[in-house]
Amino acid sequence: MKKENQPILQIRGLTKIYAGDVTAVDNISFTAKKGEMIAVLGPSGAGKSTLLRCLNRLIYASDGEVLVNGKDINQCRGRSLRRLRSNVGMIFQQFNLIPRLTVFENVLAGRLGHTRNAFWYTASVLRLFSEENKQKAFDALKRVRIEHLAAKRADSLSGGQQQRVAIARTLAQEPEVILADEPVASLDPASAQRVLKILKQICITRNIPVIVNLHQVDLACQYAERIIGIQQGKLVFDGHVADFSMDIARTIYGTQFESALFNPETATVAAA
Repeated sequence: MKKENQPILQIRGLTKIYAGDVTAVDNISFTAKKGEMIAVLGPSGAGKSTLLRCLNRLIYASDGEVLVNGKDINQCRGRSLRRLRSNVGMIFQQFNLIPRLTVFENVLAGRLGHTRNAFWYTASVLRLFSEENKQKAFDALKRVRIEHLAAKRADSLSGGQQQRVAIARTLAQEPEVILADEPVASLDPASAQRVLKILKQICITRNIPVIVNLHQVDLACQYAERIIGIQQGKLVFDGHVADFSMDIARTIYGTQFESALFNPETATVAAA
């Protein structure tokens, strides 16, 4: 395969075993190509969060490979790891914003790879960022349609707005892959749809893969083009959304199936 045709992200035999011989991720392999939105489904405790954290080395895998543009993140150290990790944007359920800073300052953090060290804090407070970095941060805010909130403190926003700030921060990072770990779990239905619509648009317009952990089956079917199902750390389904059925969902979720259902038609999405 020619280099330009290779998937941006390649996972080969990824395994994570915790102390006590607990296997959270069990020999999982898949690839992600440009412009592909992938929903990872599975019951609580299936290993979804561990999987995503292994993909950007927040958790060190016990075995296997995670290749970003052909480079194995598990083999990188120091500066090379920071450089490779900066290509993988991460969005969390709990937003991970700095409450006392403004929306704009939080987004500027994306220009320094989410590094919360003394230099980052000084740069933020003293406004030492370049005009180019400031423009990229503002463009990211415009992309998620909250530029009018740039001067607000992060802790003054609603949950849905804070998640959009987190997405803008990741956009400012200019990643080649975006990972989102349950980004709508703590949001109301309307905000959840808004956030997933933004992620879908980013996937298409930036032509990058977006891999999102979800618990709601209907949302996955609505926004993703491909679904990966995980049960007890094992990959049990990997296919196009058209090939996904409620019978497959029942197999993935087992006794948690009812809690995984969500009807997006009951939500009225605000225009903001």
